[in-house]
Amino acid sequence: MATNGYARVSTNSRDLLLQEQALRAAGCTAIWAEKISGARSDNRPKLKRLIGSLSPGDTVIVTRLDRLARSSRDLLNIVHQLNEVGALFKSLAEAWCDTTTPHGRLILTVLGGLAEFERSLIMARTQAGIAHARAIGKTFGRPASLTARQKLLIAERYANDETMSAIAKDFSVSEATISRVLRNKKMAP
Repeated sequence: MATNGYARVSTNSRDLLLQEQALRAAGCTAIWAEKISGARSDNRPKLKRLIGSLSPGDTVIVTRLDRLARSSRDLLNIVHQLNEVGALFKSLAEAWCDTTTPHGRLILTVLGGLAEFERSLIMARTQAGIAHARAIGKTFGRPASLTARQKLLIAERYANDETMSAIAKDFSVSEATISRVLRNKKMAP
């Protein structure tokens, strides 16, 4: 069972020394350090490699949560990945965030439940907003580049042996748009 430290600073001008010292003092035998922005959790290669190298019973320690995660959702996702492997997690600055203790696991479980509840509320509000917008006639997606009348003219011109290229040029659209119009009218070549 290994104790791994993860240290991160967001710019090359910052120093990892203080984090590395604190992690060594906490008993970390390996420290994974990187100088990279934490804005996107999928853009931290050393964190990915650290998680990929873990075995059941290993522990990951950080000096502060903001070195690992940018949001509570990000934190819960990372802790979930650690749990999937059977690894434990601990933050030195936030004593409540420690899955090596029953109290820490309880707090993270409650936070996970709250995050899931918040996500379901957001989804429900989004769906209600979409339903309301549709009820009052709002259309979604990209606006149509051609009117129904223009589509009819395109079909007529194509039936009179005009090329898709010439028709597309006249209507200021791509040949792919002309092809879609004709396919919908069952006239495509």
